[in-house]
Amino acid sequence: MLEKLAGIEARYEELERLMSDPELISDYHKIAEYAKERANLAEIVERYRAYKRELQQLEDARLLLEHETDPELRALAEDEINGLEASIARLEEQLRLLLLPKDPRDDKNVIMEIRAGAGGDEAGLFVADLFRMYSYYAEKRGWKIDVIDQSETGIGGFKQIIFEVRGQGAYSRLKYESGVHRVQRVPETEAQGRIHTSTATVAVLAEMDEVDVQLRDEDIQMDFFRASGAGGQHVQKNSTAVRLTHIPTGIVVEVQDERSQLQNRLRARQILLARLYEIEAEKQRAEQEGERRSQVGTGERAEKIRTYNYPQNRVTDHRINLSIYNLPAVMNGEIDEFIDELATRDQAEKLASGVV
Repeated sequence: MLEKLAGIEARYEELERLMSDPELISDYHKIAEYAKERANLAEIVERYRAYKRELQQLEDARLLLEHETDPELRALAEDEINGLEASIARLEEQLRLLLLPKDPRDDKNVIMEIRAGAGGDEAGLFVADLFRMYSYYAEKRGWKIDVIDQSETGIGGFKQIIFEVRGQGAYSRLKYESGVHRVQRVPETEAQGRIHTSTATVAVLAEMDEVDVQLRDEDIQMDFFRASGAGGQHVQKNSTAVRLTHIPTGIVVEVQDERSQLQNRLRARQILLARLYEIEAEKQRAEQEGERRSQVGTGERAEKIRTYNYPQNRVTDHRINLSIYNLPAVMNGEIDEFIDELATRDQAEKLASGVV
């Protein structure tokens, strides 16, 4: 670990020299590239330097204790040693976490897909509730949301809704939301007051660039059709809606919410790229982990990851066995407690597997 940290500090210092090189001052692209890399290293270098300072202070305090005969000074030295040892242990843990390899997708924007599962109209209403929850969450973090495609049920719900979330670190937070979400409540249409259970699936895809995924034009079948409203009626005279079919995998993407055919084509291509990348990433995870599957972050749809129980005012994340008894707050976007715990569990598993 110390060799890695020394190498990172050396690279940080090299970047500072490069950014102050007079010959590079006019190369804005290079300066921006170096500045971004330096910013990514700044926290770990700061902690590493603090770690080295405290190691030196600990050595000095132990040396003092070894040669000091005055009882009061010895007591002070012992207190300092105890405090430094505890602080150094905390810094070592922080440095191990900072050295964990980052998911290259963490800083990407996100394409989220929420689809109704079991439960009929109630499942569609739950999709709408989840969409509002993520919209509130994005607003709290200063992110922007754009709806890409939606299929309404006509009673305020959605059969499916696909939307983009744009903002710093969007994927790093929302990736833990992939999976089956379950709701337990009395539907408004239920005359007998019986509790129904409905589900919705959430998929979180990192928005990828063309350079990240190989997508050949000859592998794509493109069809155009007229956009439809909630009841299925055509709302545009021109065929602006786009359907892309990826022939090798059979993946189909439809987009109709943009104003022009070109915009819908670009949006559909973005979604297709993200889905293809996710397929490839899952293959790599399977190869690396074999039969083992982590419940954190994999988004396996066979697993019910979270239950929203309205009668008990409770939301439970089954992956970490965490329940919050404030359902209205959760539905208003207060989901950081879940995400923080999931991220912590993910880090702990990586540390336990000897990644660092």
